[in-house]
Amino acid sequence: MQRRENPYTVGFGRIPEHYISRDTVIDEIINSFNSDIVKEQAYKLTGIRGTGKTVTLTAIEKKLREDKRWVVIGVRPETNIIEELVAEIYNEVPLLSAFFNTSLNLSKFGIGVDIKNVSPVSSMEAALKKILVELKKKGKRLLVTIDEIKNTTDMRKFVQVFQLLIRQDMPIYMIVAGLYDDVENLENAEHLTFFLRAEKYEMKPLNHTIIRSDYIKTLGVSREIADELAAITKGYAFAYQALGKYMWESGQKEITEDVLARLDEALADKVYEKIWSELTPKERWFLGFIARKDTMAVSELLELTKQQKNQFSKPRQGLKRKGVIDTSVRGMLTIRLPRFYEFVKSRLEFED
Repeated sequence: MQRRENPYTVGFGRIPEHYISRDTVIDEIINSFNSDIVKEQAYKLTGIRGTGKTVTLTAIEKKLREDKRWVVIGVRPETNIIEELVAEIYNEVPLLSAFFNTSLNLSKFGIGVDIKNVSPVSSMEAALKKILVELKKKGKRLLVTIDEIKNTTDMRKFVQVFQLLIRQDMPIYMIVAGLYDDVENLENAEHLTFFLRAEKYEMKPLNHTIIRSDYIKTLGVSREIADELAAITKGYAFAYQALGKYMWESGQKEITEDVLARLDEALADKVYEKIWSELTPKERWFLGFIARKDTMAVSELLELTKQQKNQFSKPRQGLKRKGVIDTSVRGMLTIRLPRFYEFVKSRLEFED
């Protein structure tokens, strides 16, 4: 009998065949958007790399695309967002074909053909508003999704236009996803208080019990081994996929050094090298001490490093903002990333 294909993956960007869905977040956002009395028209998904932001965003897109009341368009953050949005609607939404062909002249922007007796629209913002008026007449809602957002001129402009459109009671909704720093930078940009107030969901660790149950069912390992595997992942979505993948490929029911070595390599290549490159020298230096334990008291760190509290203040904020450490327990520092000390130790040895 042929063995079935490995259900786990270490790829990014698409919904894996086998994954733990963040149903609570997904259902809350969809229910909010579908409510007759809408309280939120914009949501932010944030977290470090590999926590499932894109997968969650894609799952919401997929569910709403199955609902005939919704038009769902994903746009890229590095482009002229409004122009790309209008062009995507023109190309991808058949129910508006007649409207485009008779009432909306986009020829000035190289979209469609010149319509006789209909003046070209003056701007893409005006075109988007006309499209939304038409969608509203048809009882439709438009969801715009943007992954890996950055604090760019085009992104700020789109948020400002979006804010104006919802004040005019237009049926437009938005979900963006991005790293902590990128979301925070956009939140703190001038004239974007609306974006700052928009509901934000952090991609928190996956539930230990759910990971354990999944490994028992999928890998056929004992409860004790599944418990150990789940603990290794720390609830980190990428580690859950990678560890599952390498356990599956090993064919073993015990955790081997080879499986852990492959996990460490995947974490380093796919996630940790990028995180490391974005840290300041001082943040890296402090991590060399912090990462020795899963949890360390600030007082112990200062004793080890012979530093004062004010000297650690800025690196502490940086490491917290970049999702490396958790500081929610007063006076304590917890490493959020699985097997991170192994990576930090090798990097510091290499750099030395």
